[in-house]
Amino acid sequence: MPLIVLWDIDHTLIENSGVSKEIYAAAFTALAGQLSREPAVTEGRTDRLIMAEMFRRHGLSVPPWEQVARALEEAGAGREDDLRRRGRALPGTREVLKALAGVNWAVSSVLTGNIAANALVKLRAFDLNILLDLTVGAYGADSEDRAGLVAVARQRIGAAYGLASDTPVVLVGDTPRDVEAALATGSKVVAVATGVNGAQELREAGAEVVLPDLCDTAGLISQLRSWATG
Repeated sequence: MPLIVLWDIDHTLIENSGVSKEIYAAAFTALAGQLSREPAVTEGRTDRLIMAEMFRRHGLSVPPWEQVARALEEAGAGREDDLRRRGRALPGTREVLKALAGVNWAVSSVLTGNIAANALVKLRAFDLNILLDLTVGAYGADSEDRAGLVAVARQRIGAAYGLASDTPVVLVGDTPRDVEAALATGSKVVAVATGVNGAQELREAGAEVVLPDLCDTAGLISQLRSWATG
């Protein structure tokens, strides 16, 4: 049976080194006409939730999502050079994505809180976009709740690749929210301790497979293959 592998982006595949929070701050200012008093709270959240929480913390009404999405896209446009200069693809990322792209038993895409345009900017900065099928991923515009993104990706991938509705799904991410989204949807999860949450926190959230990083390409591919074959 094929396997659907869905990757988080920030702090799982790349380190954005503050560019993300600058994007949220710029979008907030463009919409609210004032500077944000505090940075966006991001870890594992979707863009819908991040921006809604920013407005609520400032005692402001949340603008229509179409306006928020447009502001986010405008704030993220052209940030590739900033990402290359300040950020990086995390160790092992390129190797494992390339290895997975070369197999016939898995579909590899993203499940990310970023809107699609900004996800592309971040991945394109490090030439990772060519190693994933981004047309079938799930993005921050699709749901406020991260767990809700799993059904979106499953539907898109199923339609594009002709896969059965019970095709197994694996989420790869760095936060307890990634783990919780997997557990809530009956998905497998690989938690990677490359963000602010340590390995113990990820285990306590319910992850059975916790890695320090993505450097063991062969080991991770073997683990994914075992889930594909049942």
